[in-house]
Formats: sequence, structure tokens, C-alpha cells
Amino acid sequence: MDDLIHYIGMAAALCTTLSFIPQVIHILRNRETSGISLGMYVTFTFGVSLWVIYGFARSDMPVLLANAVTLVLTLSVLGLTLKERIRRTLSNMKRTD
Repeated sequence: MDDLIHYIGMAAALCTTLSFIPQVIHILRNRETSGISLGMYVTFTFGVSLWVIYGFARSDMPVLLANAVTLVLTLSVLGLTLKERIRRTLSNMKRTD
């Protein structure tokens, strides 16, 4: 039974971690970030950072690794979103000059 629970936990970590990949790919392909909630991603990224700290402090490698990968992906979405919004703002400012 412990093995089953272990595999369920690993599958859950894999699914939730990989769920961010389509968003990153979409942003890279389309440069479209208007539907991204910065508040949600900032809050989520902060929470994932806390999970990384927790996993490290508890020496819990599955928690640490899954959340470290998730952190990289959420930071990617956040960074790409900010970059695109800054680019769009600067472009709009140039048009109004």
C-alpha cells in the first residue's frame, strides 16, 4: 500500500509540474500574455518558493524537486509576461510621441 501511495504522489507531482509547460510554449510561440494574471502568478510563485524551502528543510526530495521544476516554469511564465507587457508599453509610448 505504501508503494501505491508513493506512486500516486509522484504522479501528482509530475502532472502539476508539467501543467505549466503548455503555457510557456504558448507564450513563446504567440507572444500573447494578455490573459495571464500577474497577481495569480506572483502569488503562486511565492507559494512554490515556500514549498522549495520546505522540501529542502525537511530533506524531502520529491517535494523539493517537483517544486524546484515548477518554480523554474512559473518564473518563466512570469518573466515572459513581464517582458512582453513592458515591450508593449514601450511600443505604445513610441506611437504616442
